[in-house]
Amino acid sequence: MATAADRAYRIGQIVPSSNITMETEIPAMLRSREAVEPERFTFHSSRMRMKEVTKEQLESMDDESDRCAAELSDAQVDVLGYACLVAIMTRGAGYHHVSQERLFRVTVDNDAIAPVVTSAGALIDALSVLNTERVALIAPYMRPLTEQVVSYIQDEGFKVTDYLALEIPDNLQVGARDPLELVDIVDQLDHSDADVVVLSACVQMPSLAAIQIVQDKIGKPVISAAVATSYHILKQLGLRRYIPGAGELLDGSH
Repeated sequence: MATAADRAYRIGQIVPSSNITMETEIPAMLRSREAVEPERFTFHSSRMRMKEVTKEQLESMDDESDRCAAELSDAQVDVLGYACLVAIMTRGAGYHHVSQERLFRVTVDNDAIAPVVTSAGALIDALSVLNTERVALIAPYMRPLTEQVVSYIQDEGFKVTDYLALEIPDNLQVGARDPLELVDIVDQLDHSDADVVVLSACVQMPSLAAIQIVQDKIGKPVISAAVATSYHILKQLGLRRYIPGAGELLDGSH
């Protein structure tokens, strides 16, 4: 594994072909970290075909993830991130464990061992880190897919007190949203009983610019799938989990 002294950490991402956000928000967070911490990062991606956020396309896309893991391990990345939360959560309870183990095995078989982070598993991990019992969330998916995400999270032991499904099927339209719209949209979410708000339960829906603003506004921890993924990437690399302006999860105290 690389260290700050010899070369930059290589961050590999398995990305849906229509995703235009994960390759901007994850680098943006880690680049902002570079301003205050010594470690440096490079970013490398492999893509799986998916245009419409439907169960059929998500399952077909997920079947390509082994190929992507092999391609990224050819580059000897230091950590491999699976950048689609809903593709994991619609395949059944606990599937992030199955996916992570399978993709990790691909890197082992390719003699380029790398830990694997899924955005789904990272979100679950983040809720545990924040000692969450009750969570409210916003997702861009159609309602049936959003309900599957809610069920997945509840199967992991958390109570979802409320959720908003923005019902946008086209993945490019999801990625084109203004993240600051979430500052107002969160007012439509009943988060009064929630310990944590997931401002974007989707790595494609931009939210980074709104995370700290909404957290300051509502006075409780605010995270996103991308924020959780960045946390877990740093955790797997054994680095301080600190990124300025990205909410409580990444304030360095966890």
